[in-house]
Amino acid sequence: MKKILMMAMMAAAATTAFAQEALVKEAKKLYSSGNLAEAAQKLTPALTSAETADKAAAWNLMNDIQYKIYTDEYQKMMLQQPCDTMKAVNGFLEGFRAATECDKYDIQPNEKGKVKIRFRKNNASRYLNERHLMHNIGAMFYQHKNMKGAIKAWEAYIETGESTVYEDSKMAPDTLVADVAYNSAYLSYLEKDYDNALKLAEKAYNYPDSKKESCLDLILYTMKDKCTNHADSLVYLARLKEAHKAMPERDTYFNLLQDYYVRANDTEALMAWAKEETQINANNKMAWALLGEAEMNSEHWDEAITAFKKAADIDPSWVPVVFNTGICYNSKAIVMNDELTDKKTMRISNENAEKVKDVLREAMKYLEKTKELDPKHEQARWPYPLYRIYYTLGMKDKMAELEAIDPELKNI
Repeated sequence: MKKILMMAMMAAAATTAFAQEALVKEAKKLYSSGNLAEAAQKLTPALTSAETADKAAAWNLMNDIQYKIYTDEYQKMMLQQPCDTMKAVNGFLEGFRAATECDKYDIQPNEKGKVKIRFRKNNASRYLNERHLMHNIGAMFYQHKNMKGAIKAWEAYIETGESTVYEDSKMAPDTLVADVAYNSAYLSYLEKDYDNALKLAEKAYNYPDSKKESCLDLILYTMKDKCTNHADSLVYLARLKEAHKAMPERDTYFNLLQDYYVRANDTEALMAWAKEETQINANNKMAWALLGEAEMNSEHWDEAITAFKKAADIDPSWVPVVFNTGICYNSKAIVMNDELTDKKTMRISNENAEKVKDVLREAMKYLEKTKELDPKHEQARWPYPLYRIYYTLGMKDKMAELEAIDPELKNI
């Protein structure tokens, strides 16, 4: 019984193998008769079947089919006849991919353990000679604002320079491929195909003669826009921090980090990062300002004042920083007044009241500086807090000056 089952299994395997070989033969006939689309469709199952005896030959047949699709359309183009340029590009690219797959099997040892490469030389010559046309076709698509076509053609140019098919060929150094990869990545980014943009930008970055900073910028912007979950964000943040650490002088990476932490709406994380940045570069006014804002949002008034003053030391005319310093002093005075007021009598001693007024005078100094820098209060809304301080300190002449600017203040 077991012997019968084994014979049945062997017969079934032989039948399957025969069927796959039959597909290859039928595809060959269709190819020879010029039925290229049909030939490709007929051949496709045999390419992945374990029963196909000669995978290298099968893949090379697909290579021939697709290459013929390309040359047929390209010849029409040269004769200025109606043609499908995209079909030509797809034929070239799919043909090359088939040639690459062919090469994987072509270099495998035969049943005698010997390697006899049959197809590589012809395929290397075929695609190496035609490769530059993909660059030109991509440029043509780009000029006609067919971005997807340009990407596809340039991808064909890139891929046809990287295959094992060329291992035995003497290829001249490629001075175009880094720029082609970057341009393809950039167009993919504009098309919001972020996976492809990232793949191509990484490829461009790794070419020896690429513009590293531009490639890295594109990688980071792509990763940023590609983020759809927390895991993506953490990967992006790690890469961004790595770039910033390597090139701390570049504002681009600092600004992207700032955007990340502000968008995250995590005050503690923003505060920790801003502190770190001030330690890396004590002259980074934006880092001090961000630290001040984080401390301010946490109602750490003294810490916020210290940070804002550091920023103002670097840029004394920075209106938001000067204004925020005054607001922090004002908020500190309010807290002090509450803490120093007797909770039973709801009164504050003259000595303690003077302490509060001293802090308010500091607030007034910075808000008046804001008024001087921004007289039309276009960058900071200083009139109301300054008016309240004048009121608390009993400075009626100063109050009248502000009322002349903004009559609405009288209603406060």
